[in-house]
Amino acid sequence: METFDVIVIGTGTAGQTAAFDLAAEGLRVAIAENSSAPGGVCALRGCQAKKWFYETMEVVARSRHLTGKGILEPPRFSWEQIQKEKTRFTSKIPENTVSGLKGSDITYLRGQAQFVDPRTLQIDGQNYQSRYIVVAAGAMPASLPIDGAQHLITSDDFLDLTALPRRIAFIGGGFISFEFAHFAARLGGMAGQIHVLEAGDRALGPFDKDMVAQLVKASEQDGIQVRTGVSVTSVSRNGDEFTVHFKSGPSLVVDQVVNSAGRIPNIAPLSLDTAGIESSRKGIAVNRSMQTSVPTVFAIGDCADTVMLARVADMEAHVAARSIMAMENKNDLPAMDYRAVPAVLFTYPQLGMVGKTEETLQQEDTAYWKSFETGVNWPTYRRIGMKHAGYKLLTDKNGCILGAHFLGDNTTGLVNTFKQAMLDNTPVKKIRDDHIMAPYPSRESDILYMLDSLME
Repeated sequence: METFDVIVIGTGTAGQTAAFDLAAEGLRVAIAENSSAPGGVCALRGCQAKKWFYETMEVVARSRHLTGKGILEPPRFSWEQIQKEKTRFTSKIPENTVSGLKGSDITYLRGQAQFVDPRTLQIDGQNYQSRYIVVAAGAMPASLPIDGAQHLITSDDFLDLTALPRRIAFIGGGFISFEFAHFAARLGGMAGQIHVLEAGDRALGPFDKDMVAQLVKASEQDGIQVRTGVSVTSVSRNGDEFTVHFKSGPSLVVDQVVNSAGRIPNIAPLSLDTAGIESSRKGIAVNRSMQTSVPTVFAIGDCADTVMLARVADMEAHVAARSIMAMENKNDLPAMDYRAVPAVLFTYPQLGMVGKTEETLQQEDTAYWKSFETGVNWPTYRRIGMKHAGYKLLTDKNGCILGAHFLGDNTTGLVNTFKQAMLDNTPVKKIRDDHIMAPYPSRESDILYMLDSLME
């Protein structure tokens, strides 16, 4: 039986990061992958792939907002060309992934990994032993328990559409629905016929409710219908049309229905119980050192019961690798820090956040101070015709950031600034002083206006 120091399950961003880290430390590393297209969701069907559509969508959306302010007519665009450029990028990923791993002396094992015991994996009918195992199996689209679910396409399928349907219904009110609805509304969908259908009383639950309300207004003005409190019971097909049926109210006829209910950990094929590894429908249970209930088995990325974001997965991979090396050297194990996890929704305008929401602070009975405004009318937003920009900053009694929430056209930069302030425990006075000489006028120089009420 072939043996390794570490076997990693999954070639996504988390799995590769852990494998490269551990191989660089001189350990004998193998990585197992069941898919015929290694590389992971982020690169092939997620964060990287979708940005090919986002970049063009942003140009179209910005141009529409600037019509009458210097733009005479919106630009022409081609969904087909975007698709070709995206595919040109993603088609190289599997081959580059395998060659990159082999170039770092990481053994590539093709096949579904299953636990035989805590130190043994069966992969493609052959058993392998390893002193440590890192599970980075990722996630897969969640199924919808409705009649006619076979008529729905997934988010993976949507990113492979060769032509964009004019009328689309997205079932679910999370990241996928909003981002893809914004792509559709600007890149060929029919105004008023792009639908986001959410069963709960509000969409985008993890985000600040006031920022979400503004995003919904902005979405509706650009032809996206956002409906909450609707229960989809079934989907039927008649030729090229699909009918979405609800528990109450009239049905909806569209050209395509997308299951955008999110992703779930892809852990069912792993036989975790065989190795005594604890898990739930939310993923594999881990501690802050990324250890599972079996200390020599680690879980990272979307298959772990943590936060499903690519850069979080990368950081978890680094922590897992450091933990393994700490165990090798009999040192204290490092711990993952989730205090300041940034998240950005790539709609237009973008919705971004870091830290806690106002609702969470209220539920925790945590005292906080707030600076908040929607419909921001600063010149930076007037110039681009953006009517629904907003922000909310939440601080503690010492002026340190508890949460920061933004709706605008450059939330990534703002979120990253306040993420670092949270990690460094930087009070608002120093944040203000650090931004007095920010490039002006810019979204970063607008931080001074956001902080004004917190300086009183």
